[in-house]
Amino acid sequence: MILLAFDTAQGALSAAIRDAEGEIACLFEERTRGHAEALLPMIETVLAEAALGFSDLDVLAVTVGPGTFTGLRVGLAAARGIALARKLPLIGVTTLEAIAEPVAAEADETILASFDARREEVYMQAFAADGTEQTGPLLVGLETALAHLPRGPFVLSGTGTPLLADVLERAGREYRLSETRPQPDASIVARIAQRLAAERGLETFHTPPAPLYIRAPDAKLPGGRDPGEAA
Repeated sequence: MILLAFDTAQGALSAAIRDAEGEIACLFEERTRGHAEALLPMIETVLAEAALGFSDLDVLAVTVGPGTFTGLRVGLAAARGIALARKLPLIGVTTLEAIAEPVAAEADETILASFDARREEVYMQAFAADGTEQTGPLLVGLETALAHLPRGPFVLSGTGTPLLADVLERAGREYRLSETRPQPDASIVARIAQRLAAERGLETFHTPPAPLYIRAPDAKLPGGRDPGEAA
């Protein structure tokens, strides 16, 4: 099974290809703008590095949020277009799952994956050290974040880490900072998707995944909203 995964949901752009034996090719770059223009060239580059074409793919995976409105639209539209054209199953992976997954390999504490949602808010989700969910994905204000957290100690990862570290520090809660990448990475998305495909079967992924909009999208972007604001 050859799987192509990509991520455009937050402040980076990445694409990766895996087969049954592991990762074949991957690219990652920090990027806050221009995802739409850069995504297809990056996909074509990783395919070329793997000596593959779109016709060789068996399954796709993409991050579904939370993330920026613009980033999510770009990634999901591209994924749905390729899946429709090639008649491929499409697996959705949340950005918080992708942030937590690499931390689980080196954590004994509760993993707190987070994304800075602006407006003094964060998206966050707690995972046990083995990667299982302890909470669902949440959008919380910094002043109320503690009320939604399980007992620590915590290991923090994601772009919301500085905000949550400050909250935990002031509350005297025990935590440490993960050294893993704070942005979602398509290589991790591909690994999660490969596991989901094995557990559930590809036939369960022929309905395109919906975006995870915890904060409702605002259709009136010309009225002053930043189209890159967190969803």
